[in-house]
Amino acid sequence: MQDVTQLLVAWSDGNKAALDELMRLVYQELRRLARRRLGRERPDHSLQSAGLVNEAYLRLVDQQRVHWQNRAHFYAIAAQMMRRILVDHARAGHVAKRGGEAIKVPLDEGIAMSAERASELVAIDEALDRLAHLDPRKSQVVELRFFGGLSNEETATVLKISANTVMRDWNTAKAWLYRELDRGNKGFKP
Repeated sequence: MQDVTQLLVAWSDGNKAALDELMRLVYQELRRLARRRLGRERPDHSLQSAGLVNEAYLRLVDQQRVHWQNRAHFYAIAAQMMRRILVDHARAGHVAKRGGEAIKVPLDEGIAMSAERASELVAIDEALDRLAHLDPRKSQVVELRFFGGLSNEETATVLKISANTVMRDWNTAKAWLYRELDRGNKGFKP
């Protein structure tokens, strides 16, 4: 853990070699998080864990203004990026469904996400944005748990709160999201 924090600080200070070493250390953990998140998707989802991690990596490399605090901060940002990638992917599928340009996906990436599942993901993202306006911490808990695949303990570390608080926030946020999404007849499967 200390090595990751030191590499993040070095990367923040402009050391590009630190980024390569950092990714060597965190790549498997990012793959694990991506597999956990994609495990909740349909088996024919067009993104695979390696693709999700690679896209998140590319977005992380572009971060210029982040002052990395520690390992937990890094994983929180990575979880947020994975959320955005999945939602962007779902929205792009909606565009294609409505006659927009087809998405070019390598053959090894599988079949496109179903329109129903894509619309659920977009609805969850929109509801999560509404929750963020009401209670930012609960929104962060959902983002880290649902999109980042973090456990209660990992989420507690990132947010610097107790695991019990994470569990209470998670349960409250799920109930709020169920009710919110039920209004639009969308399912939420945490």
